[in-house]
Amino acid sequence: MSKYIAIVGKNCVACGACMKVCPKNAIQVKSGICAVVDALSCVGCGLCVKACPAGIIEKGKR
Repeated sequence: MSKYIAIVGKNCVACGACMKVCPKNAIQVKSGICAVVDALSCVGCGLCVKACPAGIIEKGKR
């Protein structure tokens, strides 16, 4: 298991870009408001960090 997890910032606009690139389907856009990361499914690959057009997803420590 990776020691990193994706953390979505409070300024998420729920565009879904992160959700589309997540290989483990660990990110869902809840109620069209904000992306939410399932900590148990996230493998810390960083694809969502690169895909976020707003640049508000970062890797954090588990």
